Amino acid sequence: MVEDTIAAVATALGEGSIAVVRVSGPEAVASVAGVFRSKTDLRSVASHTVHYGWINDPENGQILDEVLVTVMRAPRSFTAEDVVEVSTHGGIVAVKSVLGLLLRRGVRMAEPGEFTKRAFLNGRIDLAQAEAVIDLIRSKSERAFQLARKQAEGSISKHIVPLRGNLIELLAHVEVNIDYPEHDVAEVTAGVIRDTCGAALAQVEELLKTADEGKVLREGIVTAIVGRPNAGKSSLLNALARENKAIVTEIPGTTRDIVEETISLGGIPLRLLDTAGIRETSDIVERIGVERSRTALNEADLILLVINRQEPLHDDERQLLRELKDRPSIVVVNKIDLPGVMKLEEVTDLYPSDRIVFLSAKEGTGLGELETAVSKLFFSGSVEAADITYVSNVRHIALLHRAKSSLEDAVKAAAEGIPVDLIQIDIASAWESLGEILGDAAGESLLDEIFSKFCLGK
Repeated sequence: MVEDTIAAVATALGEGSIAVVRVSGPEAVASVAGVFRSKTDLRSVASHTVHYGWINDPENGQILDEVLVTVMRAPRSFTAEDVVEVSTHGGIVAVKSVLGLLLRRGVRMAEPGEFTKRAFLNGRIDLAQAEAVIDLIRSKSERAFQLARKQAEGSISKHIVPLRGNLIELLAHVEVNIDYPEHDVAEVTAGVIRDTCGAALAQVEELLKTADEGKVLREGIVTAIVGRPNAGKSSLLNALARENKAIVTEIPGTTRDIVEETISLGGIPLRLLDTAGIRETSDIVERIGVERSRTALNEADLILLVINRQEPLHDDERQLLRELKDRPSIVVVNKIDLPGVMKLEEVTDLYPSDRIVFLSAKEGTGLGELETAVSKLFFSGSVEAADITYVSNVRHIALLHRAKSSLEDAVKAAAEGIPVDLIQIDIASAWESLGEILGDAAGESLLDEIFSKFCLGK
């Protein structure tokens, strides 16, 4: 339990209708009450009530702002401590004046993520739920937000907690048999280990099945839009972004550098990279752009190869089709609103036909088919299952893999008749790995690393 009181601005700095200064700790109510002028004494008000008044500097009697003050008493608050939120007028001057006054009167400035860290340290949430809070803030799509919301509510934890409970019961059983070997029947203990660890292993594997999809929903898909000059790459980016982010002209080679935009395609976050047209060129600047296009192509999670159906298939495009057929990629045949000369069989001879989409970036037609193709490529056609618990955090995925390895070793050792005191090491390792997901015995350095990624006031 921490003993000091902290404060920070909980809303974004800048002009707005209101701003909120959040205060948490044992002296939160008393600290704000000391500068709050109202008919009501905050020290005696009930929890979860809102009060009108002014923030007043006791040293000179100056009124800093007209405010609403919300009081939430422990443990019924986000941090499980006394929390007071002061709603000021929006704008830098008002909120900094109120925060500055509180800091001068002994309240400490909160560190990034310290409110959420206190919620974890005070036992209100576990570490997996705490990590989901930052994912809520950073969500780039509705589905990413819903995934983070479920994890913040404990969707991962509800699977991990009973898993660890079963393993700790197994460890207790093994410990008894080690201490009292005269009462042990080796075959029975080996069978219990196989059954319990086997069931736990199946549950861990079930969670890991969603790891790739969960990671995509959380972090998005880095998507390189590639193709020859004037194929319609920038038009496709503009159509997907629903605004003119990239310059579009009929002059080949307009895009010289990579243009980035993050969009949500059917609830799937895509980080689009509009690249320079890939072709041989003597223009030094364009050549640099082509090199960057190649780099983006090599590093992307998904490649959209745009082909202009108004032109015959070029050797550069044939080479790209050969390169991309075994990579996560989709061929976008563009400009279907115009007469075409490209022969489709030239493309299908080199590339799978089920990953070819026809559209008009200029008219916006065919974007639904592109959305379906992306969904099939990364989610087997659907990301709609609301009851699925997606595992999306890289740290959680690594720990689940570690637990899986330990459980596999335990099952194998039990089948081979290895002494139970040796198998116990693998069971304990799996239990500890799963516990690290929830934050049990989490080291200070790990907590500092996780919560340093949060913004101030959260």
